[in-house]
Amino acid sequence: MPYEEHAHGCHPDSGSASRARADAAGRQDSTGWVSRAPGSFPPLFEAFQKGLAELGYVEGRNVVIESRFAEGQLERLPELVAELIRLKVDVLAVTGAVTARAAKKAVSDTPIVFTVVVDPVADNVVSNLERPGGNLTGVTSFDPLQASKQLDLLKEVIHGMKRVAILGDQGVSEALMKASEGQAKEAGLQAQRLRVAGPDPDLEGAFAAMKNEHAQALLVLEEPVLGVHATRIAELAARDRLPTLFAPSRVAAGGLIAYGTSQVEAIRRMAAYVDKVLKGAKPGDLPVETVKRYELIVNLKTANEIGITILPGVIKRADRVIQ
Repeated sequence: MPYEEHAHGCHPDSGSASRARADAAGRQDSTGWVSRAPGSFPPLFEAFQKGLAELGYVEGRNVVIESRFAEGQLERLPELVAELIRLKVDVLAVTGAVTARAAKKAVSDTPIVFTVVVDPVADNVVSNLERPGGNLTGVTSFDPLQASKQLDLLKEVIHGMKRVAILGDQGVSEALMKASEGQAKEAGLQAQRLRVAGPDPDLEGAFAAMKNEHAQALLVLEEPVLGVHATRIAELAARDRLPTLFAPSRVAAGGLIAYGTSQVEAIRRMAAYVDKVLKGAKPGDLPVETVKRYELIVNLKTANEIGITILPGVIKRADRVIQ
């Protein structure tokens, strides 16, 4: 299926009984998908499609997904949401706090299910996690202690590590950056904060700054512009022989280690919430769900390229090893 800025069809139906009724009536429910990411970066959208398929939704038969991608241009989000509202979709599925706030502002009577929001309360998406109220609910994969666990892993891999660079996206909340900086300090590390702005981040400048500060490793936060440019970040790090830790959703970039909570799992849980809403549940009555399943992927090919030896204990714990 092509991944374009224009559209995708996926109208999820309710549970098996309601799906059967919809099929018999020839009716399709509709879901609108909105993401600030480019359509050429589809892992999360694919996870959403797969999540719906596992629930029995068949595109073109009982479900249609109208998808819109902002291509990193945040100012386009209100326009994309408005397009989907005009199409009278039954539910909006959105990724990211900026997108969720744009949808919340645009509509109050269409259900909205979000994910990839670090802190839904701090990011002004909902006022309460247990009873979000209004027309929103969703799923978050944020573990407040994730950075601590990631940094501990880096210290295990890089003996004697004292300095770590942390790369973030200037276009989103600082919640993840602040949490990471604080946990680096608690771990006795000197953290170098670097935030780049999309859609064309100055990655060369960021890596020059890392070299100047003698960074021994790079923690790449799971934030939008860094996902779009993940492969380039991994390439620059390999050039400078700098060990990297990415989130599992960016494993294809080719970094040394991918470790953290699974955004893909959160997206699949989001599909389950979309299913509930299509069955008649009110979003405001559904508590925001937290997914904390961790994944560890070790890239031995990258390790060889940059001259790093990964301890057997780390390899043994890995969910996946790239040779």
